[in-house]
Amino acid sequence: MPTRYPAVISAVSMVLGFALDVSAAAAQDAGLDAAKALVKKHQSTGEFVAPGPAFDAKACMADKKVFVIPMTQANPFSANVANAMKAAAEEIGFELRVFDNQFDVQQWIRGIELAVAEGYDLIDLSTAPVPEMLQPQIEAARAAGVKVTVSHWYDANEPVPSFVDGASLAPFSASMKLASAWTIAKTEGKANVLFVHSDEVSSGKYAREAIEKAFAEYSPGSKYTFLNVPLADWSTRMTQSVQSALLADSTINYVVPFYDGMSQFVLPALDLAGRADVKIASFNGTPFVLDMVRDGKVEMDIGESVGWIGRAALDYDMRLLCGVEANPVLNVPLYIFDASNVESAGVPATYDAGYGNAHIVGFAELWGIAK
Repeated sequence: MPTRYPAVISAVSMVLGFALDVSAAAAQDAGLDAAKALVKKHQSTGEFVAPGPAFDAKACMADKKVFVIPMTQANPFSANVANAMKAAAEEIGFELRVFDNQFDVQQWIRGIELAVAEGYDLIDLSTAPVPEMLQPQIEAARAAGVKVTVSHWYDANEPVPSFVDGASLAPFSASMKLASAWTIAKTEGKANVLFVHSDEVSSGKYAREAIEKAFAEYSPGSKYTFLNVPLADWSTRMTQSVQSALLADSTINYVVPFYDGMSQFVLPALDLAGRADVKIASFNGTPFVLDMVRDGKVEMDIGESVGWIGRAALDYDMRLLCGVEANPVLNVPLYIFDASNVESAGVPATYDAGYGNAHIVGFAELWGIAK
C-alpha cells in the first residue's frame, strides 16, 4: 500500500495544478474584459452628471464677484478654461475677472493682493498657480474675508491643503488608469509600458498608484516601468532618456507620457531607437497632439473638454459662495480620441471641439438659466 502514495500524490498535484491554471486563466480573461469595458465606456462623450442640487445662480451671485488667476493666459489650456468660466459668468450675470499673467509667482501674488483690495468675494487659482508657493498671501486674503479655491490642480485622490477654502479636483489618476486599460486591451493582456512622468507634479504620485492598481486588477502578467523626467528637462533630456529605455528593453510596446505635451519629445526617441512599432498613448487632448493622432503618429489621446472644466470649476465656486452642497470632484468625463473619431476635434484640432454640448445644457438647467 505505501508504494501507491507517490502516484496518488502525483495525481492530486496534477489536478490541483490544472485547477490553478484554469483559475488563473479565468482571472486573466476577466481582467482583460474589465479593461476593454473601461475603454469602451470612454469612447463616448459621456453624460452630464449634476455635481449637486440645482440652485438659483443668478439670484445668489447677483451681488458677488469672482477673481480667476490662471496659470498663465499664454498657455492655451489655462486660457480656455478661464475664458469658459468668464463666458458662463456672463450668462448668469455677475462679474468675473480673469487676471492676465505670464506664469510668474510675483504676478500671482499681485493678483491675490489686487483681488483683496478690490473687494472680490472669491479667488480661484485655476489650473496651476501652485498654492504652496502662495500660502502667506492666501492666508492674508482669507483673513480679509476672501475665499480662495484651487481648480484642476489637485488629483481626485489627493489631500487638499487646509490653508485654502476648497478645491475642484481633476481626474489625473483616472486618466492613467484609463491609459493603462487601453494598453492592456490593445495588447490582449501582453502590455509592456514605459510611463513618462515628472516627480515635481504632486498629482503624479496618485497617477502612479492608479497605474499600479490597474495592472494588478486587469493584467498582472503585463509589465510597466516609470521614467521620471523633470519638468525643466523635457526638451533637453526626454528624447535621450526614452531612447535609452527603448534600447534597454526591446519588448516595450507602449510609451505613455502622463501629459500629452511630452509626446513631441517622445516621438524622436522612437525614431532614434528604430522602434516604429511602439505606440504612444497619453492624456490632455492638446490640439497639436490630436493632430498627431489624426496623422497616425500618436495612437490615442484622452481629452477633457476645457469648456466643461471651466463651467464645472465655476459651479464649485458658486456653490461655496452660496452655501450649496457640492461634489469637489469635477464632473468632467474623460473622452478617448483615436483614429476613429479624432476628426471631430477639428482639422486642425481645437481645444473644445468633439465633446458635445451636454455640459452647456446641463449646467444651464442646474443654475436655473436655461432658455
